[in-house]
Amino acid sequence: MDNQQIIELFQSRGLIDRALSQDILAEIGQSGKEIAEILADYQVIQHRDDIWPVVASELHTTMVDLSDWTPPEALLALVPAGTARLHGALPVNFDETGLYVALVDPLNPQTPEDLRFALGREINIVVAPDYLVEAKINECYGGEGKAMEDILGQLEAGADTLNAMDLESEANSAPIIRYVDLVLYQAIKEKASDIHFEPFEKEFKIRYRVDGALYEMAPPPIHLALPILSRVKVMSNMNIAERRVPQDGRIVRQFGDKHVDMRVSSLPTHHGESIVLRVLDRSSVNLSLENLGFTDHIFNYITDTIEKPNGIFIVTGPTGAGKTTTLYAALRRINTIDSKLLTAEDPVEYDVDGIIQIPINEAIGLDFPRVLRAFLRQDPDRIMIGEMRDKETATIGIQAALTGHLVLSTLHTNDAPGAVTRLVDMGCEPFLVSASLEGILAQRLVRTICKDCKTPYEPNESILNQLGISAHELGDKQFFTGSGCPSCGQSGYRGRRGLYELLNVTDPIRELITARAPSVVLKQKAVELGMNTLREDGLRSIYQGATTIEEVLKYT
Repeated sequence: MDNQQIIELFQSRGLIDRALSQDILAEIGQSGKEIAEILADYQVIQHRDDIWPVVASELHTTMVDLSDWTPPEALLALVPAGTARLHGALPVNFDETGLYVALVDPLNPQTPEDLRFALGREINIVVAPDYLVEAKINECYGGEGKAMEDILGQLEAGADTLNAMDLESEANSAPIIRYVDLVLYQAIKEKASDIHFEPFEKEFKIRYRVDGALYEMAPPPIHLALPILSRVKVMSNMNIAERRVPQDGRIVRQFGDKHVDMRVSSLPTHHGESIVLRVLDRSSVNLSLENLGFTDHIFNYITDTIEKPNGIFIVTGPTGAGKTTTLYAALRRINTIDSKLLTAEDPVEYDVDGIIQIPINEAIGLDFPRVLRAFLRQDPDRIMIGEMRDKETATIGIQAALTGHLVLSTLHTNDAPGAVTRLVDMGCEPFLVSASLEGILAQRLVRTICKDCKTPYEPNESILNQLGISAHELGDKQFFTGSGCPSCGQSGYRGRRGLYELLNVTDPIRELITARAPSVVLKQKAVELGMNTLREDGLRSIYQGATTIEEVLKYT
């Protein structure tokens, strides 16, 4: 359920006041804990399950105990597996007044309406703890795999009726809708960052990226490629009749208790359209700087730098390295009532209250330079530029920093010193770069070892040589790997963490920038002055038992 809904529910019943509700929401953003746990910490409730009687009272319904209850087969047959999975609905009773269901998210008013339409029955809501409802759905319906099989069976049965001329109605048919929704639900549940629909000559692949690695779903039959792709295009408001040019769209949906925003891109290929959905995880925009895994030195440096009245702070790294998350965490920290914040982004990935965000639209001439010139007439204190991708954008950013504004931005370079070289190569004057630049943070994301199957192991000498470590340097240091288990999908990894390299632009560095020193000289000087490289930060993560040697070698 949505945290805001629960807060408002407790507030309307006089169980918490407005000040406490704001404290609780702030605590959720900083700690990442569940709301029930925080309400118990604040002694609003005695136990995390005590929120459910309040929810039941609000809905004027009853609580049910699912702990030792097994529904009869005849009852389960009333709700198909795909529908139960998609809507988080467990049937618990049936009589002349209708079907009684327990929902994972009972406060979502849309779910009973959707079930009423899908099942053709009157729906009555009862309440049980969400984790018990979800566990019972898995137990009774055999997990996502079984639901997927059921839907594919229905699609196969209706395959003879497929008609390319009637593509729109086929894309909106119930089995296709349920199949696509289930694919999206399963990928989002696995915390996928991207979902790929890829047509080939003899097969149709669906893959999703989790923690930077791609995994393949059970592929649907090739003849379903067109209606499935058309369904995704319908959901993202694209033109389904146009398959010759690339298109962009957006899907905003609620899956259970998660509000999910997806950017959609279609690309014509030899065998049909390839469609990729980028999943924007709104929980990452609530991350604070404290939760990003910085060392004390880097954390203190960043918090000091973003409080400065002027200058440029750049975060650099490849696509998908978490640069935007770092900048949003920094913006959240300085998003105060006495400071005006403006961002120019392509596109705006997350909505943040209190920050004026402008989407770049080059099709109508609204590019970075034009937006930035307008920014300077809007009396801002801090400016975020999505990316310094050309000389004009970088020059205006430098001018803004020199005229009393703090500028945050990103660049695509391999390391922190490389960002200086990139700015100079773009055509920015070195003396202006050295005068305006305050610091550069290079970052990567590496997968972390799954806590459930973490095991120690002895690395061989050749892999230690690749790291640049000799056996006698190790001492009693231990190395770990993930052996693979169900909770990590047998990959040995679950979740990611950052590796960081911070270049503090001090006077000796400024002199080298002004003298047009190459990045290798800048790097040597920065290391002399105490900079830890990405590789060294990777070693720190290895020694802490957080990640593996292979991951660090792959990304640094």
